[in-house]
Amino acid sequence: MTTSYSLSESRQFRYRSLRLEQDMLLMGALVEQSFRLAHRSLFQREIGMADEIPQIDRKIDSFYHQIELECAELMAIASPVAQDLRRLSAFMQMVRDLERIGDYAKDLAQISLKLFPYSAHSCIPAIEQMSHHARAMLESSLAALANLDGKAGPTIHKLDDDVDLAYDTIYQTLATQTNIQGSIEPTILLALTIRHLERMADHATNIAYRVTFIVTGSRN
Repeated sequence: MTTSYSLSESRQFRYRSLRLEQDMLLMGALVEQSFRLAHRSLFQREIGMADEIPQIDRKIDSFYHQIELECAELMAIASPVAQDLRRLSAFMQMVRDLERIGDYAKDLAQISLKLFPYSAHSCIPAIEQMSHHARAMLESSLAALANLDGKAGPTIHKLDDDVDLAYDTIYQTLATQTNIQGSIEPTILLALTIRHLERMADHATNIAYRVTFIVTGSRN
């Protein structure tokens, strides 16, 4: 008599699932690196950092497609149990969040190149602080994934509130300027910058709550 068993209970499934989690963290590390380089290019005016980001972004995109395909394949052939299904579903959503953060980092690097010829705007320190908050949120979300910390969501959400408040405040400052001399391009670019940072923070928050979903089955 042959005993049957599902792939979700097999060593192969556990190995592939563990490898998926490791790939997620490797992808997250690349996204963190891209964000860090974009931050340096934008706020420390180290514009050479911007040249490194496209190559990193290609690696991020490669992980994105690889992880998404692996999750879809495991969901199709493994008939995973509830917790494994939550994990795979959450991973497919997380890679989209990470890929978008990476895209925004690439966009910020391009903005830094366009801003470089102009003198620093008075809003730059506040925008830099906003970027610090968004980067801290990404780091905390990835730590939550690595440790399967299902309680990190509310803490990261609080930081997201701070980023949203900074966005509103800086946007109002930029929108109500009356003493603009010369080109308005820096104002437009800074408005795009804070929008990108606000969206990056949103995606970092999503990652934290997706970890909560993996651990508890709830998104709250």
